[in-house]
Amino acid sequence: MGIRIYIGNLPQGFNPKEFDSFLKSVSDSIRFKAVLDKETKECRGFGFATTNNEQNANLIIEKLNGFEFNGSKLRVELSEKKDSSSHKRNSAGSNKKRKNFNKIVHSDAPNLEAPDPRWAGELSKLKDLLANQKAPA
Repeated sequence: MGIRIYIGNLPQGFNPKEFDSFLKSVSDSIRFKAVLDKETKECRGFGFATTNNEQNANLIIEKLNGFEFNGSKLRVELSEKKDSSSHKRNSAGSNKKRKNFNKIVHSDAPNLEAPDPRWAGELSKLKDLLANQKAPA
């Protein structure tokens, strides 16, 4: 398995083929994939490179971090792996970073269920009061 390297702060109007040939001049065993916007299909300003060994990865980071490419100083560092368990909600055995709370949804839609019996007496009194009110003339 290769080592992933984050490459950020790519310039606007960045050409992936030009950047790929630039990376090949630094190391021939590196593969790069830019992260593209879903709608415009343009680079979002960062991407990930993969290389075969740690020594090569460190060399690439050392050479390219802070290097100016087409007017932008590159940010190059080892990519952190996503912890898939932290992204899953209510997964057993995972470290819960969020408080677990019940979601309350407020709606103006009519409630098809019967009213809470604890409030039935109060509701009937309120209905009687409203029915006996006289409309202002």
